[in-house]
Amino acid sequence: MTETFSRQVTVATADSMRDLGARLGRTCRGGDVVVLSGELGAGKTTLAQGLARGLGIDEAVTSPTFVIARIHVHPSNGPDLVHVDAYRVGSAVELDDLDLDTDLDTSVVVVEWGSGLAERLSTSRLDVEILRPLGEEDETRTVTLTGHGDHWTDALADGAWPE
Repeated sequence: MTETFSRQVTVATADSMRDLGARLGRTCRGGDVVVLSGELGAGKTTLAQGLARGLGIDEAVTSPTFVIARIHVHPSNGPDLVHVDAYRVGSAVELDDLDLDTDLDTSVVVVEWGSGLAERLSTSRLDVEILRPLGEEDETRTVTLTGHGDHWTDALADGAWPE
């Protein structure tokens, strides 16, 4: 059975969400899958922007809603970022049709709206659930990070993460 570890983080602003993403990006390595879930406007793409920054990718990251998947190539020899929006993907079979597993060895795959679809892409996975107060102007988000596999459980358990 794969080991898991969860940690909850409070994020106050969009810039703080990008900073959290950058920390996660610095922890990522080729073969990692990051599954993002949360309501519309929760901050999934904002977190992906920070994650790209943490990986060292300097190109703009926008939601791949209408193209389904977008590859952001690392400018040197780091892992590429494959950014997927699974909102319009109806099943795990449709997600498989994107051939994401062919990029896994050299890429970090981030799947927005991927809960229930993308978990089987890798045993080294980070699930990120973003909750925001509904109907409020407050930017504060509660982010639950759940690591699967030794790499992510060790990374989240190391004590360097804010509560």
